[in-house]
Parts: sequence; structure tokens; C-alpha cells
Amino acid sequence: MHPAYSVILFTTASGAGYGLLALLGLVGFNHGRASSLWFGGTALVIALGLITLGLLSSTFHLGRPERAWRAFSQWRSSWLSREGVASVITFAPALVFGALWLGFLDEPRWLGLAGLATVLMCAVTVFCTAKIYSTLTTIRQWHQPLTVPVYLAFALATGAVLLMAIASVFGLYQIFQAGLAVVALVLTLVLKILYWRGIDSDPKTRTIEAATGLARQGEKVRQWEVPHTAENFIMKEMGFVVARKHAEKLRRTVMILLVLAILATVLTIPSATLAIPFSVLAFLLAAAAAAVERWLFFAEAQHVVSLYYGTERA
Repeated sequence: MHPAYSVILFTTASGAGYGLLALLGLVGFNHGRASSLWFGGTALVIALGLITLGLLSSTFHLGRPERAWRAFSQWRSSWLSREGVASVITFAPALVFGALWLGFLDEPRWLGLAGLATVLMCAVTVFCTAKIYSTLTTIRQWHQPLTVPVYLAFALATGAVLLMAIASVFGLYQIFQAGLAVVALVLTLVLKILYWRGIDSDPKTRTIEAATGLARQGEKVRQWEVPHTAENFIMKEMGFVVARKHAEKLRRTVMILLVLAILATVLTIPSATLAIPFSVLAFLLAAAAAAVERWLFFAEAQHVVSLYYGTERA
């Protein structure tokens, strides 16, 4: 499929934002109020800013952005609608948590509950985003068991590295932050490799014979003429194909970027002085890996409608 840059920005930016916000919620649950008002305020602003940026960018791909609000009404049957509802609901516990965590509300007994509610809603929102794609049976590469875990892992990894970078800038770096980031990055790398192996080994069972309903005749169906003589929306959006050799290069790029992010994170451990530059570098590498991976996630997707445009198997 044709990768829309607005959707790539949406899933990568909001993923990092939700990952960071969820980790801040856990920090509040475990340790109470923020140790520094400037650190806490900055981290919350960045998290909510990334989430808002991602949500706004998702409307750029719509033909009629002003009608985006209508998607909220289909939450009973649509994962896209559920994601929209969950993303809006998340702001409520997040803002309450922020006020409690930063000390603007003096109710410490509610801080842990608000933190856990924020964590839960962040996870639910990212889960809904991933389910938008994993439930599409018409796209074999998305209708795969590891689609949801990969989305959750990337959100956790980018959020963990970003938290480490922000903490380092404010002199609050801890080795535990680096350890969490390394575990999340390694988990993401492993899951993504398994995902690629899965879509490569899955048999392409959808054929032009099945698509035309002629499979039961036992004859080989050959397309005589294409449905359209000029490029249309389906051919542009659904017929995008990334060359196998380019896909392999991009896969290696994602793996290299993740490995470099892991190494940069490890290099923050020996000295607090090195924590700032290497933690920032680790986040930039992880964010780049997420962006390339998300572009490839869309580019490698093959919709069954391509069977009507010359593809033999999907």
C-alpha cells in the first residue's frame, strides 16, 4: 500500500507520546510526586504534545477532515472509532495525574490511582491503533499475530528512551532508566524480526482464481485486460509495491538503527556526563527506526484488490 506520511507521523509520534506518558504514570504510582517541577512539567508537555501532534496529523490523510468527528459514533464496530474515543478519554486521567504529580492538586492518595488509569488508557489506545490494521483480513501482512505486540513494543521502547533523555537533561538520570530502555529496544527488535519472518513464510493463499470465483473450475485464470486504462485511487493507494531488494535494505536499516540505539543507551551507564548526549542520540536513533519501520509496514502490505490488477497471489 502507498505509505501516507501523515499516518506514519501519527503512529510514530503518538506511540512515543503514549509510551512516555504511561511510564510517567508508573513513576507517579511507584514514587509519588515528581522530584522536580521542571522535569515533570517538561516530560508531561512533551508526552501530551506528541500525542496531540499525532492525532492532528492523522486527519491530514482524510478526504474531508472536517468530518473526522463522525468516526467517534462507530465505536461499537470500528477499531478506528474506538481508538479515537480512547485517545480523547486518555486526556482526562492524564490531566488529573499531571495536576496531582506536579503538586497542583494536594490529594496524594489519588496519585497512584490516576497514574494507573493513565497507564491503562495509554495501553488501550495503542492497542486500538494496532487493531485497526491487525483485523483487516484483506491484507495478509497486517492480519498477523505480532502486529499488535510490535506496536506496543515500539511505543514502550521510544517512550522509555525519551524518558531517559529528558531525565538526563534535568540531571535525574538513573541506570534503571537505561536498563528499561535496553530491554524495551531488544524486545522490539526481536518481535520485529519474528514479524518479518512470519509474513515471509506465510503462504500466499489468495489467488486470482479465488477472487473471480473460478477456483472450483480447476482452470488457471489469466487476466486478459486490466480493469482501468488510467490510474485510479485503488491503483494509487492499494497498488503500491516496494521492490524486494529495497524492502531488505530497509529492514536492515531498521535493525541497525535499533542496535545502535541499544549501544547508545548502554554507553550512558559509565558516566553521568555521557548520559545526556548518548541518551538524546539513542532517542533519535529509536525514533528513526520507528519511522522507517512504519513506512515499510505500509509499503509491504498487499491488499487482495491487487488480484484484479495483475497480481497472481496475495
